[in-house]
Amino acid sequence: MAINLETLTIKEAAAAMRAGEFSARELTQAYLDAIAERNPILNAYLEVFDDCLEQADKIDAKRQAGEELGELAGIPMAIKDNILIKGRKCSSASKLLENYIATYDAFVIEKLKTAGVVFLGRTNMDEFAMGGSTENSAFGPTKNPHDPERVPGGSSGGSAAAVGGNLALAALGSDTGGSIREPASFCGVVGLKPTYGAVSRRGVMAMASSLDQVGPIAKTIDDAKLVFDIIRGKDDLDATSWSSDSVPDKNQVKTKMKIGVPREFVSAGLDPEVAANFEATLAKLKTAGHEVVDIELPSFRYALACYYVLMPAEASTNLARFDGLRYGTKQVGADLLGDYQETRGTGFGPEVRRRIILGTYVLSAGYADEFYYQAVAVQRLIKADYARVFKEVDVIATPTAPGPAFKIGEKIGDPLAMYLEDIFTVPVNIGGVPAVSVPSGQTTSGLPLGVQLTAGAKQEEILFALGRAMAA
Repeated sequence: MAINLETLTIKEAAAAMRAGEFSARELTQAYLDAIAERNPILNAYLEVFDDCLEQADKIDAKRQAGEELGELAGIPMAIKDNILIKGRKCSSASKLLENYIATYDAFVIEKLKTAGVVFLGRTNMDEFAMGGSTENSAFGPTKNPHDPERVPGGSSGGSAAAVGGNLALAALGSDTGGSIREPASFCGVVGLKPTYGAVSRRGVMAMASSLDQVGPIAKTIDDAKLVFDIIRGKDDLDATSWSSDSVPDKNQVKTKMKIGVPREFVSAGLDPEVAANFEATLAKLKTAGHEVVDIELPSFRYALACYYVLMPAEASTNLARFDGLRYGTKQVGADLLGDYQETRGTGFGPEVRRRIILGTYVLSAGYADEFYYQAVAVQRLIKADYARVFKEVDVIATPTAPGPAFKIGEKIGDPLAMYLEDIFTVPVNIGGVPAVSVPSGQTTSGLPLGVQLTAGAKQEEILFALGRAMAA
Protein backbone atom coordinates (compact mmCIF):
# COMPACT_ATOMS: atom_id res chain seq x y z
CA MET A 1 0.00 0.00 0.00
CA ALA A 2 1.02 3.62 -0.51
CA ILE A 3 2.23 5.21 2.73
CA ASN A 4 1.18 8.83 3.29
CA LEU A 5 4.12 10.25 5.22
CA GLU A 6 2.49 13.67 5.58
CA THR A 7 -0.30 12.45 7.85
CA LEU A 8 1.24 9.30 9.34
CA THR A 9 1.76 9.18 13.12
CA ILE A 10 3.62 6.68 15.28
CA LYS A 11 0.37 5.25 16.62
CA GLU A 12 -1.02 4.81 13.11
CA ALA A 13 2.21 3.28 11.79
CA ALA A 14 2.42 0.83 14.70
CA ALA A 15 -1.19 -0.26 14.16
CA ALA A 16 -0.64 -0.66 10.40
CA MET A 17 2.47 -2.80 10.92
CA ARG A 18 0.65 -5.00 13.44
CA ALA A 19 -2.20 -5.42 10.94
CA GLY A 20 0.23 -6.33 8.15
CA GLU A 21 -0.69 -3.32 6.01
CA PHE A 22 2.99 -2.57 5.50
CA SER A 23 6.27 -3.81 6.95
CA ALA A 24 8.98 -1.96 8.85
CA ARG A 25 11.16 -2.34 5.76
CA GLU A 26 8.54 -0.73 3.53
CA LEU A 27 8.05 2.12 6.00
CA THR A 28 11.79 2.67 6.30
CA GLN A 29 12.21 2.62 2.52
CA ALA A 30 9.49 5.27 2.20
CA TYR A 31 11.45 7.55 4.50
CA LEU A 32 14.74 6.81 2.73
CA ASP A 33 13.09 7.79 -0.56
CA ALA A 34 11.80 11.02 0.98
CA ILE A 35 15.23 11.79 2.43
CA ALA A 36 16.90 11.19 -0.95
CA GLU A 37 14.47 13.63 -2.55
CA ARG A 38 14.34 16.45 0.02
CA ASN A 39 17.47 16.29 2.18
CA PRO A 40 19.70 17.83 -0.52
CA ILE A 41 17.47 20.91 -0.16
CA LEU A 42 16.83 20.89 3.59
CA ASN A 43 20.19 19.57 4.89
CA ALA A 44 18.36 18.07 7.86
CA TYR A 45 20.59 14.97 7.95
CA LEU A 46 24.36 15.05 8.16
CA GLU A 47 24.45 11.30 7.61
CA VAL A 48 21.91 8.66 6.65
CA PHE A 49 22.92 5.31 8.10
CA ASP A 50 23.79 2.50 5.73
CA ASP A 51 22.02 -0.23 7.71
CA CYS A 52 18.50 1.23 7.98
CA LEU A 53 16.86 -1.55 5.98
CA GLU A 54 18.76 -4.21 7.90
CA GLN A 55 17.50 -2.71 11.16
CA ALA A 56 13.95 -2.84 9.78
CA ASP A 57 14.34 -6.43 8.57
CA LYS A 58 15.23 -7.56 12.10
CA ILE A 59 11.99 -6.04 13.42
CA ASP A 60 9.96 -7.66 10.64
CA ALA A 61 11.53 -11.03 11.44
CA LYS A 62 10.63 -10.69 15.12
CA ARG A 63 7.06 -9.71 14.23
CA GLN A 64 6.70 -12.66 11.84
CA ALA A 65 8.00 -14.97 14.55
CA GLY A 66 5.16 -13.83 16.79
CA GLU A 67 7.31 -11.87 19.21
CA GLU A 68 5.46 -9.29 21.28
CA LEU A 69 6.65 -5.85 20.20
CA GLY A 70 6.00 -2.36 21.53
CA GLU A 71 4.61 0.58 19.61
CA LEU A 72 8.03 1.97 18.70
CA ALA A 73 9.20 -1.26 17.06
CA GLY A 74 10.04 -0.52 13.44
CA ILE A 75 9.44 3.22 13.80
CA PRO A 76 12.02 5.25 11.81
CA MET A 77 13.59 8.00 13.95
CA ALA A 78 16.27 10.64 13.52
CA ILE A 79 18.89 11.42 16.19
CA LYS A 80 20.54 14.76 16.88
CA ASP A 81 24.27 14.74 16.18
CA ASN A 82 25.29 15.22 19.82
CA ILE A 83 23.79 11.90 21.03
CA LEU A 84 26.17 8.93 20.92
CA ILE A 85 25.36 5.81 18.90
CA LYS A 86 28.09 3.18 19.28
CA GLY A 87 30.19 2.76 16.17
CA ARG A 88 28.72 5.85 14.48
CA LYS A 89 30.12 9.30 13.91
CA CYS A 90 28.99 11.93 16.38
CA SER A 91 30.37 15.37 15.59
CA SER A 92 28.06 17.83 17.36
CA ALA A 93 28.15 19.56 13.94
CA SER A 94 31.71 20.70 14.63
CA LYS A 95 34.84 20.42 12.49
CA LEU A 96 36.73 19.63 15.67
CA LEU A 97 34.86 16.32 16.04
CA GLU A 98 34.18 15.72 12.35
CA ASN A 99 35.51 12.14 12.41
CA TYR A 100 34.83 11.17 16.03
CA ILE A 101 33.34 7.66 16.37
CA ALA A 102 31.22 6.97 19.45
CA THR A 103 32.51 4.14 21.62
CA TYR A 104 29.24 3.50 23.47
CA ASP A 105 25.50 4.10 23.26
CA ALA A 106 23.86 6.98 25.07
CA PHE A 107 21.29 5.94 27.67
CA VAL A 108 18.45 7.10 25.42
CA ILE A 109 19.86 5.08 22.49
CA GLU A 110 20.01 1.97 24.67
CA LYS A 111 16.35 2.50 25.50
CA LEU A 112 15.32 3.05 21.87
CA LYS A 113 17.32 0.04 20.65
CA THR A 114 15.52 -2.14 23.18
CA ALA A 115 12.22 -0.71 21.90
CA GLY A 116 13.13 -1.67 18.32
CA VAL A 117 13.43 1.79 16.79
CA VAL A 118 14.98 2.07 13.32
CA PHE A 119 17.68 4.76 13.37
CA LEU A 120 17.65 6.66 10.08
CA GLY A 121 20.64 8.91 10.69
CA ARG A 122 22.12 11.84 12.58
CA THR A 123 20.67 15.29 12.15
CA ASN A 124 22.22 18.70 11.72
CA MET A 125 22.41 21.16 14.62
CA ASP A 126 24.08 24.33 15.79
CA GLU A 127 27.68 23.48 16.66
CA PHE A 128 27.81 22.01 20.17
CA ALA A 129 24.13 23.05 20.44
CA MET A 130 25.05 26.74 20.55
CA GLY A 131 22.51 28.68 18.57
CA GLY A 132 18.86 29.22 17.80
CA SER A 133 18.74 28.72 14.05
CA THR A 134 20.99 25.79 12.98
CA GLU A 135 23.02 28.31 10.99
CA ASN A 136 26.03 27.69 13.23
CA SER A 137 26.63 24.16 11.96
CA ALA A 138 30.08 23.58 10.50
CA PHE A 139 28.33 21.65 7.73
CA GLY A 140 25.97 24.32 6.47
CA PRO A 141 22.54 25.52 7.64
CA THR A 142 19.39 23.44 7.72
CA LYS A 143 16.38 24.89 5.86
CA ASN A 144 12.84 25.15 7.16
CA PRO A 145 10.63 22.54 5.43
CA HIS A 146 7.78 25.06 5.15
CA ASP A 147 9.98 27.70 3.50
CA PRO A 148 13.57 26.80 2.57
CA GLU A 149 14.55 30.48 2.71
CA ARG A 150 13.93 30.45 6.46
CA VAL A 151 15.63 28.82 9.44
CA PRO A 152 14.16 25.74 11.15
CA GLY A 153 15.14 27.06 14.59
CA GLY A 154 17.87 25.63 16.73
CA SER A 155 19.84 24.06 18.00
CA SER A 156 17.84 20.90 17.20
CA GLY A 157 16.87 22.30 13.81
CA GLY A 158 17.84 19.20 11.87
CA SER A 159 15.64 16.98 14.01
CA ALA A 160 12.67 19.37 13.79
CA ALA A 161 13.09 19.81 10.03
CA ALA A 162 13.27 16.03 9.59
CA VAL A 163 9.95 15.51 11.39
CA GLY A 164 8.29 18.64 10.00
CA GLY A 165 9.49 17.78 6.49
CA ASN A 166 8.29 14.14 6.73
CA LEU A 167 11.84 12.75 6.65
CA ALA A 168 11.37 10.92 9.97
CA LEU A 169 8.40 9.86 12.04
CA ALA A 170 9.99 11.25 15.21
CA ALA A 171 13.36 12.50 16.41
CA LEU A 172 15.44 13.18 19.48
CA GLY A 173 16.80 16.62 20.26
CA SER A 174 18.47 18.26 23.22
CA ASP A 175 17.23 21.39 24.95
CA THR A 176 19.40 23.76 27.00
CA GLY A 177 17.40 26.96 26.61
CA GLY A 178 14.69 26.11 24.10
CA SER A 179 16.55 24.02 21.54
CA ILE A 180 13.73 21.48 21.16
CA ARG A 181 10.76 23.79 21.60
CA GLU A 182 11.76 26.71 19.36
CA PRO A 183 12.53 24.57 16.28
CA ALA A 184 9.39 22.53 16.94
CA SER A 185 7.40 25.77 16.80
CA PHE A 186 9.16 26.97 13.64
CA CYS A 187 8.62 23.62 11.89
CA GLY A 188 5.03 22.97 13.01
CA VAL A 189 5.61 19.94 15.22
CA VAL A 190 5.48 19.00 18.92
CA GLY A 191 8.63 19.40 21.00
CA LEU A 192 8.93 18.31 24.65
CA LYS A 193 11.57 19.49 27.11
CA PRO A 194 11.16 17.13 30.10
CA THR A 195 11.75 17.89 33.77
CA TYR A 196 15.47 18.06 34.49
CA GLY A 197 16.64 14.54 35.34
CA ALA A 198 13.64 12.76 33.83
CA VAL A 199 15.89 11.58 30.98
CA SER A 200 19.51 10.60 31.56
CA ARG A 201 22.16 12.79 29.92
CA ARG A 202 24.72 9.98 29.74
CA GLY A 203 26.14 9.81 26.25
CA VAL A 204 24.94 13.29 25.27
CA MET A 205 27.66 15.84 24.54
CA ALA A 206 27.29 18.42 27.29
CA MET A 207 26.90 22.12 26.73
CA ALA A 208 25.55 23.31 30.10
CA SER A 209 25.19 20.28 32.34
CA SER A 210 22.72 21.81 34.81
CA LEU A 211 20.39 22.91 31.99
CA ASP A 212 20.68 20.25 29.24
CA GLN A 213 17.85 17.78 28.72
CA VAL A 214 17.04 15.31 25.94
CA GLY A 215 13.49 15.13 24.64
CA PRO A 216 11.32 14.02 21.71
CA ILE A 217 10.17 15.86 18.61
CA ALA A 218 7.07 14.34 17.01
CA LYS A 219 3.96 15.18 15.03
CA THR A 220 1.47 14.79 17.86
CA ILE A 221 1.33 15.00 21.63
CA ASP A 222 0.57 11.29 21.87
CA ASP A 223 3.59 10.41 19.71
CA ALA A 224 5.84 12.62 21.87
CA LYS A 225 4.52 10.86 24.96
CA LEU A 226 5.24 7.43 23.45
CA VAL A 227 8.89 8.35 22.88
CA PHE A 228 9.23 10.10 26.24
CA ASP A 229 7.85 7.10 28.12
CA ILE A 230 10.56 4.92 26.53
CA ILE A 231 13.57 7.19 27.07
CA ARG A 232 12.78 8.40 30.60
CA GLY A 233 13.94 6.73 33.80
CA LYS A 234 16.70 6.33 36.35
CA ASP A 235 20.24 5.71 35.10
CA ASP A 236 22.70 4.44 37.68
CA LEU A 237 25.49 6.17 35.75
CA ASP A 238 23.79 9.58 35.85
CA ALA A 239 23.37 10.91 39.39
CA THR A 240 21.02 13.68 38.20
CA SER A 241 18.48 11.23 36.77
CA TRP A 242 15.51 9.95 38.76
CA SER A 243 13.04 7.10 38.61
CA SER A 244 9.64 7.52 36.97
CA ASP A 245 8.24 5.75 40.05
CA SER A 246 8.33 9.16 41.76
CA VAL A 247 6.00 10.72 39.18
CA PRO A 248 2.51 11.75 40.36
CA ASP A 249 -0.34 9.47 39.32
CA LYS A 250 -1.54 10.49 35.85
CA ASN A 251 -5.10 9.68 36.93
CA GLN A 252 -4.91 12.73 39.20
CA VAL A 253 -4.64 15.10 36.21
CA LYS A 254 -7.62 17.44 36.11
CA THR A 255 -9.96 17.46 33.14
CA LYS A 256 -10.37 21.24 33.46
CA MET A 257 -7.26 23.23 34.28
CA LYS A 258 -6.29 26.66 35.50
CA ILE A 259 -3.93 28.27 33.00
CA GLY A 260 -1.73 31.18 34.04
CA VAL A 261 -0.61 33.83 31.55
CA PRO A 262 2.24 36.20 32.56
CA ARG A 263 0.78 39.16 30.63
CA GLU A 264 3.54 41.62 31.44
CA PHE A 265 6.18 39.11 30.35
CA VAL A 266 4.55 38.22 27.02
CA SER A 267 3.11 41.60 26.06
CA ALA A 268 6.24 43.30 24.72
CA GLY A 269 7.95 42.57 21.43
CA LEU A 270 5.52 40.01 20.03
CA ASP A 271 4.94 39.70 16.31
CA PRO A 272 1.29 40.78 15.76
CA GLU A 273 0.33 37.45 14.20
CA VAL A 274 1.94 35.57 17.09
CA ALA A 275 -0.02 37.71 19.56
CA ALA A 276 -3.30 37.13 17.73
CA ASN A 277 -2.65 33.40 17.47
CA PHE A 278 -1.83 33.17 21.17
CA GLU A 279 -5.06 34.93 22.16
CA ALA A 280 -7.04 32.67 19.81
CA THR A 281 -5.48 29.62 21.46
CA LEU A 282 -6.40 30.90 24.91
CA ALA A 283 -9.96 31.55 23.72
CA LYS A 284 -10.17 27.99 22.41
CA LEU A 285 -9.03 26.60 25.76
CA LYS A 286 -11.58 28.78 27.57
CA THR A 287 -14.31 27.44 25.29
CA ALA A 288 -13.21 23.92 26.20
CA GLY A 289 -13.84 24.74 29.87
CA HIS A 290 -10.38 25.67 31.09
CA GLU A 291 -9.85 28.78 33.20
CA VAL A 292 -7.35 31.42 32.06
CA VAL A 293 -5.97 33.89 34.62
CA ASP A 294 -3.24 36.52 34.64
CA ILE A 295 -0.19 35.81 36.77
CA GLU A 296 2.95 37.68 37.74
CA LEU A 297 6.46 36.30 37.32
CA PRO A 298 8.62 39.31 38.20
CA SER A 299 11.95 37.51 38.04
CA PHE A 300 11.41 36.39 34.44
CA ARG A 301 12.48 39.75 33.06
CA TYR A 302 16.00 38.79 34.17
CA ALA A 303 15.87 35.21 32.87
CA LEU A 304 17.56 35.84 29.53
CA ALA A 305 20.47 37.71 31.13
CA CYS A 306 20.73 35.00 33.80
CA TYR A 307 20.81 32.27 31.16
CA TYR A 308 23.50 33.94 29.08
CA VAL A 309 25.76 33.99 32.12
CA LEU A 310 25.09 30.48 33.46
CA MET A 311 25.09 28.68 30.11
CA PRO A 312 28.40 30.09 28.74
CA ALA A 313 30.03 29.53 32.12
CA GLU A 314 29.17 25.83 32.05
CA ALA A 315 29.84 25.54 28.32
CA SER A 316 33.33 26.99 28.61
CA THR A 317 34.11 24.39 31.27
CA ASN A 318 32.60 21.47 29.36
CA LEU A 319 34.34 22.38 26.11
CA ALA A 320 37.76 22.61 27.77
CA ARG A 321 38.15 18.89 27.07
CA PHE A 322 38.26 19.52 23.32
CA ASP A 323 41.90 20.51 23.09
CA GLY A 324 43.22 18.25 20.31
CA LEU A 325 45.05 15.97 22.74
CA ARG A 326 42.22 13.68 23.84
CA TYR A 327 39.35 14.13 21.39
CA GLY A 328 38.92 15.19 17.83
CA THR A 329 41.13 16.82 15.25
CA LYS A 330 44.52 18.20 16.24
CA GLN A 331 46.18 21.17 14.57
CA VAL A 332 49.91 21.53 15.11
CA GLY A 333 51.29 24.85 16.33
CA ALA A 334 54.74 26.14 17.19
CA ASP A 335 54.57 24.70 20.73
CA LEU A 336 52.05 23.16 23.15
CA LEU A 337 50.20 26.45 23.57
CA GLY A 338 50.24 26.83 19.81
CA ASP A 339 48.68 23.37 19.46
CA TYR A 340 45.80 24.48 21.70
CA GLN A 341 45.34 27.76 19.89
CA GLU A 342 45.41 26.25 16.42
CA THR A 343 43.17 23.32 17.34
CA ARG A 344 40.51 25.35 19.13
CA GLY A 345 40.79 28.40 16.88
CA THR A 346 40.18 26.43 13.69
CA GLY A 347 38.05 23.62 15.13
CA PHE A 348 35.44 25.79 16.85
CA GLY A 349 33.12 28.10 14.93
CA PRO A 350 32.50 31.79 15.78
CA GLU A 351 29.49 31.25 18.06
CA VAL A 352 31.24 28.54 20.08
CA ARG A 353 34.32 30.73 20.50
CA ARG A 354 32.11 33.66 21.53
CA ARG A 355 30.44 31.64 24.28
CA ILE A 356 33.67 30.10 25.52
CA ILE A 357 35.21 33.56 25.87
CA LEU A 358 32.09 34.91 27.60
CA GLY A 359 31.90 31.94 29.95
CA THR A 360 35.57 32.14 30.86
CA TYR A 361 35.17 35.86 31.54
CA VAL A 362 32.19 35.52 33.92
CA LEU A 363 33.99 32.77 35.85
CA SER A 364 37.28 34.64 36.15
CA ALA A 365 38.51 35.68 39.58
CA GLY A 366 37.79 39.35 39.08
CA TYR A 367 34.27 38.98 37.73
CA ALA A 368 32.68 35.82 39.17
CA ASP A 369 31.07 37.75 42.05
CA GLU A 370 29.80 40.44 39.70
CA PHE A 371 28.29 38.12 37.09
CA TYR A 372 28.22 34.39 37.82
CA TYR A 373 27.08 34.46 41.44
CA GLN A 374 24.54 37.16 40.65
CA ALA A 375 23.12 34.85 37.97
CA VAL A 376 22.95 31.98 40.46
CA ALA A 377 20.98 34.24 42.80
CA VAL A 378 18.56 35.15 39.99
CA GLN A 379 18.15 31.45 39.23
CA ARG A 380 16.94 30.93 42.79
CA LEU A 381 14.40 33.75 42.31
CA ILE A 382 13.10 32.16 39.10
CA LYS A 383 12.71 28.79 40.81
CA ALA A 384 10.89 30.48 43.68
CA ASP A 385 8.51 32.21 41.24
CA TYR A 386 7.71 28.86 39.62
CA ALA A 387 7.10 27.24 43.02
CA ARG A 388 4.76 30.08 44.04
CA VAL A 389 2.79 30.22 40.78
CA PHE A 390 2.28 26.46 40.52
CA LYS A 391 0.42 26.62 43.83
CA GLU A 392 -2.07 28.89 42.06
CA VAL A 393 -2.30 27.45 38.52
CA ASP A 394 -1.79 24.10 36.79
CA VAL A 395 -0.03 25.38 33.68
CA ILE A 396 1.71 28.51 32.40
CA ALA A 397 1.02 29.43 28.77
CA THR A 398 3.17 31.68 26.57
CA PRO A 399 4.04 31.82 22.88
CA THR A 400 7.00 29.54 22.17
CA ALA A 401 8.87 32.27 20.30
CA PRO A 402 8.23 35.99 19.77
CA GLY A 403 7.88 35.53 16.02
CA PRO A 404 7.66 32.89 13.29
CA ALA A 405 10.73 31.44 11.57
CA PHE A 406 13.00 34.21 10.31
CA LYS A 407 15.00 34.25 7.11
CA ILE A 408 18.38 32.58 6.86
CA GLY A 409 21.08 35.21 7.44
CA GLU A 410 18.65 37.71 8.95
CA LYS A 411 19.99 37.54 12.52
CA ILE A 412 23.23 35.59 12.30
CA GLY A 413 25.26 38.82 12.42
CA ASP A 414 23.38 40.16 15.46
CA PRO A 415 23.90 37.80 18.43
CA LEU A 416 21.67 39.84 20.75
CA ALA A 417 18.73 39.66 18.32
CA MET A 418 19.31 35.91 18.03
CA TYR A 419 19.44 35.48 21.80
CA LEU A 420 16.10 37.30 22.19
CA GLU A 421 14.44 34.44 20.31
CA ASP A 422 14.92 32.42 23.53
CA ILE A 423 13.08 34.85 25.78
CA PHE A 424 10.09 32.56 26.52
CA THR A 425 11.99 29.27 26.61
CA VAL A 426 15.04 29.88 28.82
CA PRO A 427 13.16 30.27 32.15
CA VAL A 428 12.01 26.65 31.83
CA ASN A 429 15.57 25.30 31.78
CA ILE A 430 16.69 27.63 34.56
CA GLY A 431 13.78 26.35 36.68
CA GLY A 432 14.27 22.67 35.74
CA VAL A 433 10.57 22.26 34.95
CA PRO A 434 8.94 20.59 31.90
CA ALA A 435 7.48 22.42 28.91
CA VAL A 436 6.09 21.51 25.51
CA SER A 437 5.63 23.48 22.30
CA VAL A 438 2.37 22.57 20.59
CA PRO A 439 1.44 23.70 17.05
CA SER A 440 -1.18 26.43 17.31
CA GLY A 441 -1.75 27.53 13.73
CA GLN A 442 -0.02 29.47 10.98
CA THR A 443 0.70 33.00 9.85
CA THR A 444 -1.15 34.35 6.82
CA SER A 445 1.89 33.33 4.74
CA GLY A 446 1.73 29.73 6.00
CA LEU A 447 4.55 29.75 8.57
CA PRO A 448 3.89 27.51 11.61
CA LEU A 449 3.34 28.97 15.08
CA GLY A 450 3.48 27.31 18.47
CA VAL A 451 2.29 27.84 22.03
CA GLN A 452 4.44 26.77 24.98
CA LEU A 453 2.85 25.06 27.96
CA THR A 454 4.87 24.82 31.17
CA ALA A 455 4.02 22.70 34.22
CA GLY A 456 5.55 22.01 37.62
CA ALA A 457 8.39 19.53 38.06
CA LYS A 458 7.47 15.93 37.11
CA GLN A 459 4.09 17.07 35.78
CA GLU A 460 4.51 16.06 32.12
CA GLU A 461 1.11 14.33 32.21
CA ILE A 462 -0.54 17.73 32.67
CA LEU A 463 1.23 18.95 29.53
CA PHE A 464 0.09 15.93 27.54
CA ALA A 465 -3.51 16.38 28.67
CA LEU A 466 -3.65 20.09 27.85
CA GLY A 467 -1.74 19.57 24.61
CA ARG A 468 -4.43 17.14 23.48
CA ALA A 469 -7.05 19.76 24.30
CA MET A 470 -5.24 22.26 22.10
CA ALA A 471 -5.10 19.80 19.22
CA ALA A 472 -8.78 18.80 19.53
